Amino acid sequence: MRCPPWPECGGGVAKVIGDPFRRLITPMRSARLSLLAVLLTSSVLLWTRFEYSELRGWAPMKVTQWDALGYYQYLPAVFLYDDIGRQDWVERIDSVYHMSGGSIYQVTELSNGNRATKYFGGIAVLQLPFFAIGHWAAGLTDHPQDGFSPPYQWVIAFSPLVYCLLALFLWRLVLLRYFTDGTVVLTIVMVVLATNAIQYISVDNAQTHGYLFALYVLVLWATIQWHDRPRWTWAAVLGGTIGLATFCRPTEAVMLFLPLLWNTHTSEAAKAKWAAFRAHRTHIVVAVLAAFVAFLPQLIYWKIVTGSWVYDVGSKWDFINPHWRVLVGGEKGWFIYTPITLFFVAGLFYMKGQPWRKSVLTYFLLNTWIIIAWSDWHYGGTYSTRALVQSYPVLALPFAALVERLLNTRWKWPAMALFAYLLCVNFFQIKQYNNTVIHYDRMNFAAYRAVYLDADPTAEDRALLSPER
Repeated sequence: MRCPPWPECGGGVAKVIGDPFRRLITPMRSARLSLLAVLLTSSVLLWTRFEYSELRGWAPMKVTQWDALGYYQYLPAVFLYDDIGRQDWVERIDSVYHMSGGSIYQVTELSNGNRATKYFGGIAVLQLPFFAIGHWAAGLTDHPQDGFSPPYQWVIAFSPLVYCLLALFLWRLVLLRYFTDGTVVLTIVMVVLATNAIQYISVDNAQTHGYLFALYVLVLWATIQWHDRPRWTWAAVLGGTIGLATFCRPTEAVMLFLPLLWNTHTSEAAKAKWAAFRAHRTHIVVAVLAAFVAFLPQLIYWKIVTGSWVYDVGSKWDFINPHWRVLVGGEKGWFIYTPITLFFVAGLFYMKGQPWRKSVLTYFLLNTWIIIAWSDWHYGGTYSTRALVQSYPVLALPFAALVERLLNTRWKWPAMALFAYLLCVNFFQIKQYNNTVIHYDRMNFAAYRAVYLDADPTAEDRALLSPER
């Protein structure tokens, strides 16, 4: 296996701690523009959290509402109300804070008298440290310590931002491993700020997407580290992260193909990869155990509440006839409302020679198929296709490959101009979406054309919206 071009450390503890530390520091010395891009992007995400949300006022704060309530309610159920079976406290809380969206659809009645949360609990695990801070702050400021008063809303609103802002620094190092500083600058800015990632990291961020964005970055980083110098610790990080991501959203188990097929882009590389697997069989065992331990709380919850180790949450899939409108439809089409994503896909044709070529391509095809095959293809209220946001750290790799190629051709400046335009359009549309000019669930091609780059559409334009479903 090829070692990276960083200086070797000594043996023992110095080697375990020193190598990753040196690999963190070395790129920072010669790639300052991308570091500035991370800081700029972080600032925009923080600004957006304030500007396009209810965070500017304490009283109306509702971060843990609708689907976000389903992910979050494990925490008050376990730590405040000691009621994960019936969850009778939900109606009382909803009568005060109105978080459910009008009906308690987040839970399902069971024949044994309990009510099961149909959302997985991994997000609650990631929110737990912030929940504890919110609980302490509520007591300190004389707010109700009920899990939903303003201090809880504030800390949960910032929790995915904290994870993602940390992930941006790590993601930068992943990209610098393969691309120049200029390419990494454009990649970070465009992938985050020219897409719906802004909305789901900063505004509607108590759902899964921002948290999973950070977990995907960690998987990429740990995959690189294991392939550089296979150690059981990196195997544990990989397994634990994949298990936790699956605990958040079960379809994210598809991220397994990233480390599995990494460095199999040529027959020689694949031969070396599988030889490394055979030489480190214990690492595979460690990874599987770590994944199981990370997912185990969900199994325990199902056993306690439903009486079975496995529970069908009710999702349905149309794998034979997937819903292509998820990508190209006028309602929320990924390519329509965030057209920079066309370049993500185009980049798949520029991955030749990269160790992640086969893993990224396999992941993209499987993940996209899963997402467009879900029977409820609307994905609720959403700007563009929110279910693809978490995959952006992975899709940044082919996008960066395309950008690097463009920067070395005569198409450099036209491409830069187009990217600038798409960036501005996305900022404008984020504003439209949060002002309900772009409707969260009733758009169509006619309505989109009518409001495109129009801050003040007429009543006739708004009348083009589809009827309520």
